[in-house]
Amino acid sequence: MTDAVALITLDRPSAHNALTVSMLQQLAAAFDDARRNDHVRAIVITGAGDRAFSAGGDLGELIPRLSAGELEILIPDPAKRFFSDVFIPVIAAVNGLCLAGGLEMLLGTDIRIASERAIFGLPEVRWGLIPGGGTHIRLPQQVPWAIAMQLLLTGDHIDATQALRVGLINEVVPPESVLERALDVARGVTRNAPLAVRTAKEIAVRALGNEPRFALENSLNERVLRSADAVEGPRAFIEKRTPSYAWEETERSIP
Repeated sequence: MTDAVALITLDRPSAHNALTVSMLQQLAAAFDDARRNDHVRAIVITGAGDRAFSAGGDLGELIPRLSAGELEILIPDPAKRFFSDVFIPVIAAVNGLCLAGGLEMLLGTDIRIASERAIFGLPEVRWGLIPGGGTHIRLPQQVPWAIAMQLLLTGDHIDATQALRVGLINEVVPPESVLERALDVARGVTRNAPLAVRTAKEIAVRALGNEPRFALENSLNERVLRSADAVEGPRAFIEKRTPSYAWEETERSIP
């Protein structure tokens, strides 16, 4: 930590910083420590290496546990999502892939600096899942509806140029400048009056009133996680084959 800025790094570069249960626990603890530290006036979050911010949840470890009914690992409180009760400003330094849970995490940040090579997407529906970390609520609040639906329903990716154009990120910089630019922005935040800054963010976050919306997403996500498709999709991804989906909901709706 320098200049009242806490730097939190997702440190699993060999796996594109894919999120494991341990990483989620450490991430929550790091943010809790920063929130309790009166000297921390801004937080920068980034991914280790130059290839990824985060490619999302680990499909071999985290996702099977969620499908087995352990959703509380990812969402301990159904009414909260990534950083939704953190009123310290959070700046993201996106240095590559920002997919699935990585993008869900990004949506909980306040200011976003991205590499020219950054890629953003929500591939969950391709693998029998949905992004249950607040994305169905936050994404349509932050970008135009059609862009949100494109990302949610197709699994397609967008590049940094389009992400900037639709307002998903604030700046695009050369890869080697991402972290330093994010730290510069954070230092600028710390030069402002701390009570005013935290209060401004708290008002903006609380005025959205997202808690009931998050709880709705949590409830419906459990339906998806309990499906056979939520098992088949990640398994097919790991086995590098095309998934075979059961279409359970469609079959049950036919008289």
